Amino acid sequence: MGLRRRGRNRVARCWLPTMPVTTAICGASVMMLLVVLFHCLLSPPLEEEEHSFLHRARIQGRSHLLLKPTEHPKNVVAADTEEFHVPSGGVNPRTDLWSSNLSKQFYGCSNASKQFFRVGAVAEPNRYLMIATSGGLNQQRTGIIDAVVAARILNATLVIPELDEQSFWKDASNFSEIFDTDWFISSLKYDLMIVKEVPKKGGKIVGAPYKMRVPRKCTPKCYQSRVLPALMKKHVVQLTKYDYRLSNNLEPDLQKLRCRVNYHALKFTDQIRQMGNMLVQRMRSKSSRFIALHLRFEPDMLAFSGCYYGGGEKERTELGAIRKRWKTLHVNDPDKERRHGKCPLTPEEVALMLRALGFGDDVHLYVASGEIYGGEATLAALKAFFPNIHSKETLLSRDELAPFEPFSSRMAALDFIVCDESDVFVSNNNGNMARMLAGRRRYFGHKRTIRPNAKKLSSLFPNRTSMTWDAFQSKVRAIQKGFMGEPGEVKAGRGEFHENPVACICHKNKKPSKSARDFQENDDGLDWRDLDYGEIEPLGRSRSEGSGLDGDNLLARPDEAESDEFDFGW
Repeated sequence: MGLRRRGRNRVARCWLPTMPVTTAICGASVMMLLVVLFHCLLSPPLEEEEHSFLHRARIQGRSHLLLKPTEHPKNVVAADTEEFHVPSGGVNPRTDLWSSNLSKQFYGCSNASKQFFRVGAVAEPNRYLMIATSGGLNQQRTGIIDAVVAARILNATLVIPELDEQSFWKDASNFSEIFDTDWFISSLKYDLMIVKEVPKKGGKIVGAPYKMRVPRKCTPKCYQSRVLPALMKKHVVQLTKYDYRLSNNLEPDLQKLRCRVNYHALKFTDQIRQMGNMLVQRMRSKSSRFIALHLRFEPDMLAFSGCYYGGGEKERTELGAIRKRWKTLHVNDPDKERRHGKCPLTPEEVALMLRALGFGDDVHLYVASGEIYGGEATLAALKAFFPNIHSKETLLSRDELAPFEPFSSRMAALDFIVCDESDVFVSNNNGNMARMLAGRRRYFGHKRTIRPNAKKLSSLFPNRTSMTWDAFQSKVRAIQKGFMGEPGEVKAGRGEFHENPVACICHKNKKPSKSARDFQENDDGLDWRDLDYGEIEPLGRSRSEGSGLDGDNLLARPDEAESDEFDFGW
């Protein structure tokens, strides 16, 4: 008995250790099989999954995820994750995104002071100033405004400005085909003598114009030392490539004259205004409130900016080829340009910013733009967020648009009117049109104007998927404080005067400041933000460009070519 028990115990001891091993292996195999079967049953086919996502993103407007540009092709919307859900709706309706609560306390004030003599007391005979503007509509507008002030500084008669017909778009429109010439002359009759052409004596013009160019940001003293001697000797002087040729820093009465020209004297023709107002009415018929988005994303501008937008080797090759058209253009570090806020936001980034600020997918957007690099693929993310997108091409019939379509400046004027009349104006850039409209909207009641804080947003967007949507939204709103068009958010003296016309904005309960000569001059040269759409043709450089602004000891020089100034024709 004892021997048999020892045998049984020995067998038991040998069998028991093997039993858990076999059970574990079988159990693990069954579990793996179940996991695979469960995954296969629940996972839809790839095409079905893709279709399902597009349906969610573009039709149902459910939350979705946008991944880092370095991980996915630009503007590709990826599937939902637990961390970063983008809501389709906006904020609580009580949150007023559409206007400023402080705007009613301010108003535009551009009347001349008693010390600003009427034109009859200062005008000199036989002094005629002509200008040839440069660039597209808004760049030319700055030249026209400054030409009026320059003529006043020189006590000269201004000849109706000659518009640029040599830009990339080859727009042959003259001044009277874009602006109301008679209104322009009559509204400034107390400030300046303006004529449509140089008068003739005995059937002949007084004299052929002496062509010359002044430096950028030329001060009143600069004009008196450079231009006045030539004007007194030749009687007719034409200033060529006239853009950004007058100082930001002028005495208050001259700044107010700028405002009278910009906000009152420069009025589009009846034909342009009527069609522009029709566009506004059609937007209002779709929604009582709408956003106008000025979207600069043309191939030429992107190439000139030197920035990278996530399009891989294809983008680098295509934009690099365009960039070679400018022989003197420096090679930029794309990452550095973006960190410094010099790159325009992509359509996807604009959509993210607007949604984070609280605008839902029911908002109607009017998009003012030139040719979009990448076409519909580039706009896909914007349309996924905001499906109600419109443009002059979608709101007008072919017959209605036909009289304007051959002329880039007239097309741009239509966009200008809609953007000016919109409830909210947004830009992905800080270019000419954006700056001009920002100043205009401040002057006429501080209408909501959103400028992207590109410098800080540039570091937030690439890291957005590493945080929750709530955290991302909170950061965007904090970054955009001071960039929402509130009164006083831009300090006096910052930016171009056309963007921040501080001398022409008054507080209802405060006396206007007696001094507006506090603008900081920026003479670092132009970048793409100073230029309008379209021009890609390099020009020559003037020897006087490197000189100081005042130029007290320099004689006037005849017109010379410039090589480092580039204009985009819109």
